[in-house]
Amino acid sequence: MEEEIIHVYLMPGMAANPTIFEYIKLPENQFEIHWLEWMLPINDESINDYALRMINNIKHKDIVLIGVSFGGVLVQEMSKHIHVRKLIIISSVKSKHELPTHMILAKKTKAYTLVPIQLASNIDLLAKYVFGGIIKKRIDLYKKYLSVNDSKYLSWAIKQMVCWDQNENLPGIVHIHGDNDAVFPIKNITNCITIKNGTHIMIINKYKWFNKNLPHIILET
Repeated sequence: MEEEIIHVYLMPGMAANPTIFEYIKLPENQFEIHWLEWMLPINDESINDYALRMINNIKHKDIVLIGVSFGGVLVQEMSKHIHVRKLIIISSVKSKHELPTHMILAKKTKAYTLVPIQLASNIDLLAKYVFGGIIKKRIDLYKKYLSVNDSKYLSWAIKQMVCWDQNENLPGIVHIHGDNDAVFPIKNITNCITIKNGTHIMIINKYKWFNKNLPHIILET
């Protein structure tokens, strides 16, 4: 009897394209990986409505949903509308209570409305905003991964991230977080699998950890 293939859908972080997952490899006799991509938002679209549109890209049942950073927020919204076998977020937050202070202040002051236009035209600023820092010699790498720099998308995404109003953690969610994450500091994070020396881009530079551990995390009940 053939072993059932588990379909794993991966959602990248804000402004990132799915090539951030290019080094993620899972045993092909057990898993099939599918990359999800950001779409341009419709005017004044809520994250809930956006999630409903994104679900149209899910072609299988009983899937695993994995999201990175803001993509982790989106997969949580998607999971409210479809059955998922496992929900995993990486370098993300489970509720508004895990957001850093500057994002909470940005919501109160609406400072988030001033940011997107600058980011759309400046890869250095975009990388710093999205990844929590930048290494000059890796600028080409950032250009490769951060290709979703449409100003309308960035305005929408930053607003949805800062104003996300989820109050309680979703049941059964698995949270993987680095102890050196500059975007979502671990001091604000509860109930997570902690990766030592993991930064906000650990899905790229600590892919070996994920390749080794994700199969077990997905399969454990």
